[in-house]
Amino acid sequence: MIQSMTGFGRGISSSPSKKIIVDLKSLNSKQFDISMRIPSSLREYEIEARNILAKRMERGKVDLSVQTENLSVEASATFNVPMLKEYKAQCEEMARELGIPLPADWYSVLMRLPDVMVSEPNAFEEEDKATFFTALEEALVNLQSFRLQEGKKLYDFFCSKIANIGELLGQVEPYEAERVPRIRARLEEQLSRLTSIEYDAGRLEQEMIFYIEKLDVTEEKLRLRSHLNYFLATLDADCSKDGGQGKKLGFIAQEMGREINTLGSKANHAEIQKIVVKMKDELEQIKEQVLNVL
Repeated sequence: MIQSMTGFGRGISSSPSKKIIVDLKSLNSKQFDISMRIPSSLREYEIEARNILAKRMERGKVDLSVQTENLSVEASATFNVPMLKEYKAQCEEMARELGIPLPADWYSVLMRLPDVMVSEPNAFEEEDKATFFTALEEALVNLQSFRLQEGKKLYDFFCSKIANIGELLGQVEPYEAERVPRIRARLEEQLSRLTSIEYDAGRLEQEMIFYIEKLDVTEEKLRLRSHLNYFLATLDADCSKDGGQGKKLGFIAQEMGREINTLGSKANHAEIQKIVVKMKDELEQIKEQVLNVL
């Protein structure tokens, strides 16, 4: 089953001293591109985490966000005394400049100002490393589960569009059967008007056969049908063995486009041209969504 490159996963794990929350988001991208926002206490594990993500996610634009919460009572918060002094001095200077009275209750004023408290987190313990990677693994599993769910929706979408193109291709045959006699009759009618010109009837027949053979679309129809079947087979391929299928599906869609374009250029029939336009519309929708496949 194919996977989407779009996904979200969250992992939560706790040690005696900390709770670690890992959020993973991914969007479609041709290459693997990762952005990481993690606390400074986890910086030493950044490269290891990046390698794990690159191996497991293969492609996509990935955003990793990590939050930590202290659970131990040893964590404490203290007053930011230098900041409080600076705030008080500025308030006194402002009161002098504006000629207004100083506040009667300094505590209520200063405690509402930003950054007056400083948290002192616990030191990062070795056991918290295992906690971080446990949360990362859970986030990865949840994200891949999300990708599979989105992949199922894409699978159903592609099957529907491929079926539509196959049905449209079948509608070409009735018009193709009447196309050659109509072209032949039109050419003979035009030649009948040239009464003043002599021509070799045998040579004319050969040229007419050659011209009509150039308009034959049998090979294009066979190749397009083959591409449709190959696209479906690729959808059902085992992604765990073959890797992501997105690029391969994109290449097959390009080949389908070439056959549809050739079919349209050789059609020489208004109804077939209308069918070709409908097939192109279905194919463009496929190409747009293929960009989201891993």
